[in-house]
Amino acid sequence: MVEEMKDMPDFEIHRDQVVTGMVVKIEDKQALIDIGYKTEAILPISEVSSLHLDDIHAQLKVGDELQVKVKKITDEEVVVSKREVDALKAWEEVEAKYESGEIFDVVVKDIVKGGLVVDIGVRGFIPASLVERHYVEDFSDYIGRSIAVKVVELDREKNRVILSHKAVVEGELNAKKKDTLEHLEVGQVLDGIVQRLTDFGAFVDIGGVDGLVHISEMAHHRVERPSDVVKEGDQVKVKVLGVDRDTEKVKLSIKETQPGPWQQMEGKIQAGDIVTGRVRRLVQFGAFVELAPQVEGLLHISQIANRHIGSPSEVLEEGQEIKAKVLDVNLDEHKISLSTRVLEEEESTDDYSQYTDKNEGFSIADLADQDSESEK
Repeated sequence: MVEEMKDMPDFEIHRDQVVTGMVVKIEDKQALIDIGYKTEAILPISEVSSLHLDDIHAQLKVGDELQVKVKKITDEEVVVSKREVDALKAWEEVEAKYESGEIFDVVVKDIVKGGLVVDIGVRGFIPASLVERHYVEDFSDYIGRSIAVKVVELDREKNRVILSHKAVVEGELNAKKKDTLEHLEVGQVLDGIVQRLTDFGAFVDIGGVDGLVHISEMAHHRVERPSDVVKEGDQVKVKVLGVDRDTEKVKLSIKETQPGPWQQMEGKIQAGDIVTGRVRRLVQFGAFVELAPQVEGLLHISQIANRHIGSPSEVLEEGQEIKAKVLDVNLDEHKISLSTRVLEEEESTDDYSQYTDKNEGFSIADLADQDSESEK
């Protein structure tokens, strides 16, 4: 095609004409393009791309076929622009993307004060505030990186194209959030990530939705500060306690996914065991004895002493550590029955048995003889 145009003696070009040519030579700051004219056209480095270039070799190589626009024509030289041809096509594509809201990938070419620069045939700018949902202190890792964006602002007269990666991320999160809310059910146990802590609890991401774990639902024991239990970034299991799709509020519990204090007693206590506990409360009908955190057994007034007492306070006081025998265990109903009376009676019997065991096999006469011998 180029050779045919060269052979045509009446081939003429004019300013602003778009022609097709081939790169025949590349110099430091320009390339020479054969456009079929009597002289090779000059393509300055500044007219290669919408972005600033330091090395023309990074964009062009000998043999590349290009469409260029004639910028200047004299008897001595012809100057052309690839940048302006690319821009004409790019603007049409960018405007179409803007109208449709299309999401597309771009490669970050440069970092400037205030954001990132990309080449989409025209110069595209991603302000720092539109790069991510979170604050980014250092953008150096973004050079050469491909990211998904959408056009959020366009002004062809000012050659202004504003792009946003943040809008893409938020759109994906909103879609994910909607799907999560639609499928959430009370009672579900899910994996989540702790996003942030407050004085009253923790917000946990369960798939685009941040649910609240109130401080009262963080553990079976009393929690003074949420940071005593979890930290930001922790992966936790949570149980859904409530869902309000209208307000997009979700109530969660970490406590409900963990064995309770009574469940933890499974296999650790049974009827007949001798246990040590601390008297926590005295009531008219007996005393409640703490055997483990949040696990209390009842010592009924009839099981406190082997004599009649009118009040538990005659024998016991709050805070006192005691030993007792387990009479009955029902962990499902959170009930443990204790007795200090039975324990005392058994210990008394044991003491007497030890005494009789020592004299086993001896008659009364034998004991009398032993006494006589001792007197001598």
